[in-house]
Amino acid sequence: MSATLILASASPRRRELLAASGVGFEIVPSTVAETRHPGELPEAFAQRLAREKAGDVAQQRPGRCVLAADTVVIAGAHLFGKPTDRDDARRMLRVLSGRTHRVLTAVALVQADGHIAETAVESEVEFRQLTAGEIEAYLDSGEPFDKAGAYAIQGLAQKFVIGVRGSYSNIIGLPMDEVLELLRRHCPPETATGMAP
Repeated sequence: MSATLILASASPRRRELLAASGVGFEIVPSTVAETRHPGELPEAFAQRLAREKAGDVAQQRPGRCVLAADTVVIAGAHLFGKPTDRDDARRMLRVLSGRTHRVLTAVALVQADGHIAETAVESEVEFRQLTAGEIEAYLDSGEPFDKAGAYAIQGLAQKFVIGVRGSYSNIIGLPMDEVLELLRRHCPPETATGMAP
């Protein structure tokens, strides 16, 4: 039997987190544009994108459970998704340097009957002060360019972090405790293979 769950994301981090939990799934990336509406609050933006991504793939695969997520980084008045280029990544890292920021992941699960279950999880990350040389070296590594906020906490950027509050997997891109609870409650039993009862 094919996996019931579809992950509407090409993110290798989300794939790894989900696979490590023992959930069976296949990947069908969404093509929804990650564009923020004027005046849209960060929480509303992330949740709308997660919902649209899940809905986009669910239309292609009716009758299947489809999981989507969107992660944003919030530092004061700044809202960061993935950087567009090196200059954008440098700008993000300069803003994050020496301060605490929030990482928000919104999750949407389209159930087999078409109903949508949603949740959002927020964590806090504190960066130490970064030197210009450290930022340039990190940019040279290539790691920042497909990550919200231009960093991977589980990668080379872990050396920048001096404090974390809340879900660590959320910062990577998928709050696994909450995701597994959504799957237990809203998807067929075969999706839950390997999950604790």
